[in-house]
Amino acid sequence: MNRMASRSTSSSSPSDAPLSVPATVPQGCTNLRLRRFTRRISREYDAVVTAAGLKTTQYSLLSHIHHMGPMRLAALAAELDMDASTLTRNLQPLVAQGWVEQQPGEDARSRQVTLTAAGRAKRSEAQRVWKQAQLSLNDRLGAERVVRLHALIDECMAILDDADTEQSDE
Repeated sequence: MNRMASRSTSSSSPSDAPLSVPATVPQGCTNLRLRRFTRRISREYDAVVTAAGLKTTQYSLLSHIHHMGPMRLAALAAELDMDASTLTRNLQPLVAQGWVEQQPGEDARSRQVTLTAAGRAKRSEAQRVWKQAQLSLNDRLGAERVVRLHALIDECMAILDDADTEQSDE
């Protein structure tokens, strides 16, 4: 189904419309569609989170470290499904601001990251404005659709993770 057809057939409110799944073979590039969608969503979150002096990627890092506690860089990279060099690059501004500390890990090759008191305060400040972005998205798309979207993303990630595990076991 193309975008024009999906828009013209939707006469109900966004939260009433079903998450349409075409009955035919998918058309177009899934990667392109997902990237366009995530860029659009990122712009909306960035527009709000910048009020706290952060990018959404930085807020996400602060939140993950906050929720997971001090952890090895490799474990954080795995949790975020990100390679270690990208994570290290993304952490540098947070370390430079004094919001995150990197400390030696259990052995000479590992490093551990933790939030500083200033990092916890910055995360709290950003969380207040992030919540505005989340509530705005929920209103625009409809909370029920967002719940279904989260469930679909989680389901797809689990399938991909299972496939990765099966391939690594071979």
